Amino acid sequence: MTKNIGLWLDHKKAVIVIIRDGDEQIQQIDSGIGKHVQYRGATRPRSPYSAQYQQGDDQLDNQFTEHLNKFYGRVIMQIRSADSILIFGPGEAKHELEKRLAREKVSAQIAGIETTDKMTDRQISAKVRRHFQDQPAAG
Repeated sequence: MTKNIGLWLDHKKAVIVIIRDGDEQIQQIDSGIGKHVQYRGATRPRSPYSAQYQQGDDQLDNQFTEHLNKFYGRVIMQIRSADSILIFGPGEAKHELEKRLAREKVSAQIAGIETTDKMTDRQISAKVRRHFQDQPAAG
């Protein structure tokens, strides 16, 4: 029984399309990163004479990284049992997840990593179906 997974990913959410023996299931995982967590490099007033601004930036970076680590952990729990995974999305999250998958020695084959724009769930599902129909079965 082959389990192929397509994963559209950015820092805010993951859309997971699971294809197993012709059946398809779609799941979404939200990262919880929203307006309350500022991203690295966010512009803030600074004073060259105050170290507190640097400490504030470090705390925001740490908070952002902690949120991402929890998010990637939840994503990996859902995709760990896949035979083959296609990862795609608009930003750096796909490459960050790829590194984490390697670090955690997830055995699934990475079928590809592609840069795409934002997509609807239907577009994501169609892309995943097309990709795995055109590929030889894993395993």
